[in-house]
Amino acid sequence: MRALAVVLLALWSSVACADWRDDVQSAKLVGEGEFSVLGFRLYRAQMWSERVPVDYDERFALHIVYTRGIGRERLADTGISEIKRLAATPIPADTLERWRADMLQAFTDVGPGDQLSAVYLPEKGVRFYAGDRMTGEFDDPAFARAFFGIWLDPSTRAPRLRKQLLGMEP
Repeated sequence: MRALAVVLLALWSSVACADWRDDVQSAKLVGEGEFSVLGFRLYRAQMWSERVPVDYDERFALHIVYTRGIGRERLADTGISEIKRLAATPIPADTLERWRADMLQAFTDVGPGDQLSAVYLPEKGVRFYAGDRMTGEFDDPAFARAFFGIWLDPSTRAPRLRKQLLGMEP
């Protein structure tokens, strides 16, 4: 019985201590840049990938370190607004509601120095982290692509940051 408890504790500890880097162990920093609105820096973002150029056929991670406080509801609402804006065809309202609920589950309120990360899982979906704690995994490839499109779509609101993340601009 004691041995079983030790094994279970070891398994739980390894899961609890895992973070986004464990999902992309052989990834390298592809690029990084800052995102500002009206001169106010909101965050610094990094793109990590095993393959350059970054490709939806391989795992990659977006890691964000915030410089200002933002509530999780605002993060989710902004994300949904951008997903809707970038969509080639309208996304059904029930799908957007589900994606917003997923974001609310995965996101936390952030303050200066807080970190949120997302790992793209090819043909599967996305895994989210707050700091070193996994906060959600969603098996929805359409959601994953739409979410990462906020930064990677050529029509992003931050084209310079996109180029920096993809290693196209220093």
